[in-house]
Order: sequence, then structure tokens, then C-alpha cells
Amino acid sequence: MAKVLRDEDLVDGALMTVAIDALETAFLARAGNRLISPPRHHVSFADRGDLVFTVGGILGDKPLAGFRAYETFEGVEHSQIVAVWSADDARLKGIVLGERLGNLRTGAIGGLAIRHLSAPDARTVGILGSGAQARTQLAAADAVRKLDRARVYSRDEEKRTAFASEMQHALDIEVEVAGSAIEAVDDADIVICATTSQTPVVHAGDLKPGAHVNTVGPKTYRGYELGLDIADAAAVIATDSPEQTRAYASPFFLAGSGNDSRMVDLADIIAGKATGRRSPEDTTLFCSVGLAGTEVVVASAILDML
Repeated sequence: MAKVLRDEDLVDGALMTVAIDALETAFLARAGNRLISPPRHHVSFADRGDLVFTVGGILGDKPLAGFRAYETFEGVEHSQIVAVWSADDARLKGIVLGERLGNLRTGAIGGLAIRHLSAPDARTVGILGSGAQARTQLAAADAVRKLDRARVYSRDEEKRTAFASEMQHALDIEVEVAGSAIEAVDDADIVICATTSQTPVVHAGDLKPGAHVNTVGPKTYRGYELGLDIADAAAVIATDSPEQTRAYASPFFLAGSGNDSRMVDLADIIAGKATGRRSPEDTTLFCSVGLAGTEVVVASAILDML
């Protein structure tokens, strides 16, 4: 009988490593043209919002197929549905309900970028934002690097203080509260931007030489959380889905800048088809846009584990 998992089933910290390892396999499959990941599809409900669908899976010895559906309606409670089938025998492996899986998947993709683009000896993290995405991004960074310290800033003092306390306890590393964005990223080896800001909260001059940056928040012409000068300074710019950067209703924030033509697929870096970091002094940038279909791969790995 198919399993049904909910958010309360996905709280084990060990699941981040499971998700990262599953996505490493998925990105290698993408580089080998064995990952099914078409861009997401939106169905509009007038002024109420959208239903959004992604379909995906992986080909090979144990082929998977599935979908994710979520909404953008106004409301207090938001939920998602991810269903996974075995493409070998049409067996429904299970369904995952809630928001946690999506956050876990996005965090794990960020962790892959940190694994393959940040300096191998990276020990410190500056975090801008204190929501769910910031939490999973930091957890993923800790899963792939031996972190000593993190520093967090967000506009809400109460939320950033709660973030620091919670994540210090969860990860057993020092997590400090910063008084400004500049203070948070000062001398950080890894910078995580997971805000809702429509204007840049950090610029190239705020970063130490050799820093790696993950941007998870807004990144279209309508608004973007990173200064464009960070892309100018970056020796490597990568994304999880070049197709998705071209599918936004509003153009991608780097479109037409010249830097968009330098952007490479993270899958190609992981597979050794494209060059990543060359020098300890290189600034590297990862633009997370959400590789469609990867929720199916993560859900399958978790269903196998639980």
C-alpha cells in the first residue's frame, strides 16, 4: 500500500543528507539526459492566484515518475502534493503532503551548489533572511561543509533572534545575530540570500574575496535581492535550471546583462562537463530557481527511508 507522509514525518535532521545525496544522483542524471524536468506550468484562477504543476522523474535502472502541485492563493495555510510512481511497474510509491518537502528540496539543491562551488575549507556562513528557506539552506551548508559559525540578519529582530537560537541548537554550531546585512556577510566564506526583498540587500563590495553566494529569493526584472555587481564579480555563475530562468513571466534579473550568457548548468559542473571554482580567490554565484521534477526524486528517497 502506498505511503502517505506529512510535514511532521519530515523533521529528522538526517533527511537533509538523504535529500542532498538523492539530488546529486539526479543532477548527474540531468547531465546524462536521464532526468525528466520540464519547466513548471501555471494555471491562473483570475485574481485569486495560481495552481502550479511540475512533472518529473528519472530514467535508468529504477525509473521514477511523479508530479508536484501547489498553489499561490491567499491564506494562512499552504500545502503541496507530491506523488511518486515506479515507472517500472506502475506502483504508486507514495504521496507527500505539506510544505516541508519543498523547502527541504530547495535547501538540498543549495547544499549541492555549496558542495561543488564554495571553497573546500569554507567554515563561516552569512545568512540574509530568517524564514524556512534560510533554515534549510543553512542546514544543507552544514551537511556539506564543516561549519564553525554562522551569522544571520533579517529585518525582524525577533525572528532573527529566534532563528539563531533554533539553528544553533539544531546544528550544534555558533549562530550569531547581526545588526545589519553588511555585518552578517562580513568575512563569510558562504553567503546565503533567502529574503523577499525586491531591492538588493548585498553588493560585491560587501563580500570577502573567494566567497560563494547562493541567491534563493527574488531574481527577476521586477525585483532582485542581489546587487548586479556580484554577478559582474563572479568567476562562475551557475543555476539549477537554465530553462526556468527563461520561463519567468518577468525576465530573469541577469537577462541582457552579458552575465546571463556566462551562466552554466550546475549539473554540468557536478558531472565535470563545465568548470567550477578555479582559485581560492574566485567569487562564485549560484542562482536557485527550482529544478522542476526534483521533488519527485527527493520524495522517493525519503519514502524508501521511512
